[in-house]
Amino acid sequence: MNSAISYHRGVAGRMRGWFRSSGNNEWIQQARTRLAQAFLDMDHRQSAAEAAVGAAGQMFPGQDHSRAWEPVRARCYAAADAYLSWSQELEAAERDNTWLPAGQARTDAVVAQLADAAAGIDAFYQQRRATLEEAVQLARVVPQLVARVRAEAAEVRGRVLASEYAGYPSVRQRTAALDEVLLTLDALDPATEAGRVRQTANRVQAITEELSEALSQAPFRGTAATNAVSSASTRLDAVRTRAQGLRPAYSALLREFNAASSADLTNNERESQRAIDAAAEALTRARTALRENDPETALELTSIARGDLAEAEQLIDSVTARLAMLRSVREDPEKKLKDVRFRLRDAQMLAVSRDLVSEWGSVLDAQAERRDRISATLSGRHPDYWAYVTELDAVTEFIAGVVERMRKQPGPPR
Repeated sequence: MNSAISYHRGVAGRMRGWFRSSGNNEWIQQARTRLAQAFLDMDHRQSAAEAAVGAAGQMFPGQDHSRAWEPVRARCYAAADAYLSWSQELEAAERDNTWLPAGQARTDAVVAQLADAAAGIDAFYQQRRATLEEAVQLARVVPQLVARVRAEAAEVRGRVLASEYAGYPSVRQRTAALDEVLLTLDALDPATEAGRVRQTANRVQAITEELSEALSQAPFRGTAATNAVSSASTRLDAVRTRAQGLRPAYSALLREFNAASSADLTNNERESQRAIDAAAEALTRARTALRENDPETALELTSIARGDLAEAEQLIDSVTARLAMLRSVREDPEKKLKDVRFRLRDAQMLAVSRDLVSEWGSVLDAQAERRDRISATLSGRHPDYWAYVTELDAVTEFIAGVVERMRKQPGPPR
């Protein structure tokens, strides 16, 4: 297309000669004017649309307008070829003062072809106007965006260099991330990678904001870390106190109940002590970090200690809660059984109300038989109350699943 423009401009200088030509060439000059106007109009539209398609491809990678643009561009190229070919013939006829048969008709046809190509561009553009114009606008402001985020990054980077908190992990890590993304931005070409430049510039802006926030929060880290270490230390003392009840509770489980009732808790005392020791060690390191004016490391270590303490609490509570639950069941075995019976009756009533007895009635009856068999297992000097509980819980869970499925099925016709 640029070659066509060059050609047009090249011959434009000779147009004054057309006015001095014979009458035979007068219509050629008029034809050339019409052709040039139609061509330049189409070329202007094509250049704008092509630039917009390119911008959209960069700004919105998920949208592909190039496939729809290709046939439109092909029509433009065909029209431009027709224009160049006929312009060359007109130039030769003017130079040699020869007659061109049907010259006016051919001129009209080429002008119409150029106009048709221009109309195709307009139709293509109108269908995508909002997206294409947004893409062009975004691409146009990319240089300003880059300049702005660079200036903001430089300002925050300067504050970091002058800050006593530059060595804090949160500040140090975000500073390194900012330096890395700035290097990526430097390596991109805004002319050919505007989309990636915009994305990277937005990333620079986001990290700059994170760095600025980390820097503003740094002065308060010391107080937060001191409070966190103190709170975790208090919790550590409480967990140690609770741990003292684990061994007696486990001994009571072995003494009062079937050995299977506590088989899965054999290692809880050892594992809970390991977790307590790990928490204590993490808190010792956290206190050292505080003394060395490194509150962020102290906060990280305190978070680790909290995780260890939560694990220790779960291990301790598993033993003491198991003992309390089994004693409760031993005192009133029927309470657990009544709860299962109540849930089963509700499920059976739901099956009747939704006319689903033929599908689910036998399934629920089987759970009633299963419940009765479990009830019969409580016998002997040390009945297996743990098996009793877990099996009844399994029945309850199964019934809940049946109820959920019945509720999803359509009700009876009315």
